[in-house]
Amino acid sequence: MSTASELVTSAANPAVRRLRTLLARTAEDTCLIEGPRLLAEALAAGLTILEAATTPKAEGDGRNVGVFAALQARGIEWRRFHERLFASLSPAEKAQGILAIAERPKARPEALFAEVPLVLVIVGIQDPGNVGGLVRSAEGASATGALLTTGTADPFGWKALRGSMGSSFRLPLLRGLTTTEAVALCHDRGLRTAAAVARGGVAPEDADLRGPLAVLVGSEAAGLPDEVAAEADLRLTIALAPDVESLNVGVAAGILLFEAARQRRSERVQHPSESSDRHGDGLPRGLLGRGRATGPAR
Repeated sequence: MSTASELVTSAANPAVRRLRTLLARTAEDTCLIEGPRLLAEALAAGLTILEAATTPKAEGDGRNVGVFAALQARGIEWRRFHERLFASLSPAEKAQGILAIAERPKARPEALFAEVPLVLVIVGIQDPGNVGGLVRSAEGASATGALLTTGTADPFGWKALRGSMGSSFRLPLLRGLTTTEAVALCHDRGLRTAAAVARGGVAPEDADLRGPLAVLVGSEAAGLPDEVAAEADLRLTIALAPDVESLNVGVAAGILLFEAARQRRSERVQHPSESSDRHGDGLPRGLLGRGRATGPAR
């Protein structure tokens, strides 16, 4: 293809040094995109691609024609690396033959709180795959965005991006806040907070999840901080079979978010101020228990 360079076979080639330099900066304002499907999602989302690399084998694979055509349509040149050299550049155990470095999407707080917000607050989830899956679940449930507190894995790390399947490119994400700051921001924007807890909460189907809402999830081992769960406007508990202690955090968040989405579809959205004498779940404050959040820690 006309936008591909000559084959790079030496580790001393300047193209290799440039790519390694860019890879070293992906914890800052760029991200590593590994694989043709994720690159196609990044291109469709309008991300700025700084560098793209492939192997002759991947370039000749008919399944990848679309992503190379998209690169070519945007005037983006990709560099061709020998298979062994490419494998040394890719962090994946089994390299897919295509990778790129892109600028991270800009944070869009206003979009996150647009219309009737449904925000996922991810508290201290350290496993990148879980974080990516959470972002994907949030987008799937039509959430308006996600807040990721300090101590949570980078949603733009390559493993988290792989888990999000492109959702991190589209869903408004805001990082760098402490849990206290994230909750305060939600309250300032008029959202109720609903904490996922293992015991003592209301079943999600019995709670009113309409209106501006922030769903807080923590890890299985550490859970949400006690003071966060205690001060939440609403505590939600998913009923489990007796021998099951907890759910994966992605599964738990998905159940809660999709229940909120179902309620929003089936009934008129009502602002919580219209029933200010209640606690959002139909119970006065203080009658809900405290417990660990459903979901695993890593």
